[in-house]
Amino acid sequence: MAYCDAVTTASTGQNSTTPGSDKPETPSPFRDTGFRWFFLGRLVSLFGSAMTPVALAFAVLQRTGSPNYLGYVLAAQMIPMVAFLVISGGIADRYRRDVLLRVANLGSGITQAGVAVIVLVDAAPWLLVPVAFLNGVMEAFTTPALRGIVPQLVPTGSVQRANSVLSSSRNAIRILGPTAAGILVATIGGGWAIAIDAATFLFAAACMARVTLPSKPKAASGNLVRELTEGWSYFRSLPWVWSITIACAAINAVQVGIWQVLGPVIANGTIGSTGWGAVLSAKAVGLLVLSLVMFKLTVRRPLVTGLIAVSATAAPLVLLGTGPTIVWLAVASFVAGAGASLFGIIWDTTLQTKIPNTMLSRVTSYDDFGAFATIPLGQLAVIPAAAALGANNVALFGGIILFVVALTPLLLTSVRTMTSTEAPTQG
Repeated sequence: MAYCDAVTTASTGQNSTTPGSDKPETPSPFRDTGFRWFFLGRLVSLFGSAMTPVALAFAVLQRTGSPNYLGYVLAAQMIPMVAFLVISGGIADRYRRDVLLRVANLGSGITQAGVAVIVLVDAAPWLLVPVAFLNGVMEAFTTPALRGIVPQLVPTGSVQRANSVLSSSRNAIRILGPTAAGILVATIGGGWAIAIDAATFLFAAACMARVTLPSKPKAASGNLVRELTEGWSYFRSLPWVWSITIACAAINAVQVGIWQVLGPVIANGTIGSTGWGAVLSAKAVGLLVLSLVMFKLTVRRPLVTGLIAVSATAAPLVLLGTGPTIVWLAVASFVAGAGASLFGIIWDTTLQTKIPNTMLSRVTSYDDFGAFATIPLGQLAVIPAAAALGANNVALFGGIILFVVALTPLLLTSVRTMTSTEAPTQG
């Protein structure tokens, strides 16, 4: 099937109309051949990636007996992923995103295969660190291209549906992937599970080879620094973007630090490990349910709705601080997962439909950098804070702070008045 025909249709931004009715019908993103190949490659790749954290953790711990090595490997992957985000955003706006995704997936497959070989042959564990670093570089160059390519594959009216199905598949895999990894680790070993992940990246690269954008890449100015500066100036000129990026930076620092670090500690003395597992499952179900709902739901005021939804992620933190019970904490976690899912889809869709595509990867790379860079700070700060104030107090006040921060961007007129029908912002 000719992908160029599908994209030519998509580029018009027109919706189909139901026969006998004047009301436009939002087309399914799967009508476009390119999106189908993109979705298939992304689905398979995500499944492999969802298995790796479990497989890698057990493989490293079994090989070294030291959690420090696991920390080194994870840090080696995270640092370049954050450090190269901005540069990769400039490159994704400069060159063809379809080609960039092919190369990045191929590179990820090769580096992950290296991790699998090191684990399988019982090589020196320190070799995992440089390979993990390269893997982080590949991931950094994948993210901005992924966020920029969706509006090139489907009509404007289908962008939210495309984000919904991508989010739904990602959230479903978050539930299934770790379980599959646990089974593989117990039966054939963590190294082979990582090898499967490498194969999924190579499969994704093959799928991306069937995705060909008809438009020529933006003419390069010859100066990447100048283009990154241009992207930064554009990012700063949009209060509705930078205000929410700042809010997300604070939300992530509080949420990840308290939920991932203090959450298990508090749960261990209250609801136990089984209860905590049920709570995490409830949150995952909330993420999945809302991502499915968003396939049909139309939101008139996207940013207002999204920020109110993400403020719900404060509820589980407050309950952790006030003495959790399994039932209420599970309910709050389900609502928080639903709110986070709704915000994520709305935010991606708003950026993809309001920012010119020639600027999109740079703007989203600054957004991602701001949101991700604070996570390690939250993880490091939460333990000293808990030692000084008490874990429950940190969770309680952290939840209150998160709620206030999430709603603060609503003070800006451009955030409150943004509608889903506005034309893209011109730079």
